[in-house]
Amino acid sequence: MKFRRQRRDSLAVNVTPLIDVVFLLLIFFMVSTSFTDLSELVVNLPEAEGESAQDKTKGLEVIITAGGAMFLNGTPFPADAENLRAIIIEKSGSRRDIPVAIVADGETRHAMVVMSMDTVSQLGFKRLSISTQKPLSGE
Repeated sequence: MKFRRQRRDSLAVNVTPLIDVVFLLLIFFMVSTSFTDLSELVVNLPEAEGESAQDKTKGLEVIITAGGAMFLNGTPFPADAENLRAIIIEKSGSRRDIPVAIVADGETRHAMVVMSMDTVSQLGFKRLSISTQKPLSGE
């Protein structure tokens, strides 16, 4: 008696559906990811030897460039006291306990820094700091 051998299917993994799923996931993540275009302002800070009192909480940061342009947390605005007052009120609301840091370039006109400090203090903020950098060790 002659038995027929059972036909064996070849053992192979079909990777085509796996590749399709991977490409779909890749397309999904590429489309759903938001890419932010972060721009940094170059500010040459004045030097000071004191300890920095950087606060861990997120506050307001008024940046004044050497050319006199002003930014609040990276958002540009016209450089005068009224606009500074308006944008600080808009960003902070009624909170006056958040820290405010003035980051002014070393070449900034002193009048711009004083105007910023005066406006912030008139609004009732008590936690005001001015950013500096440590002196270079070679000087």
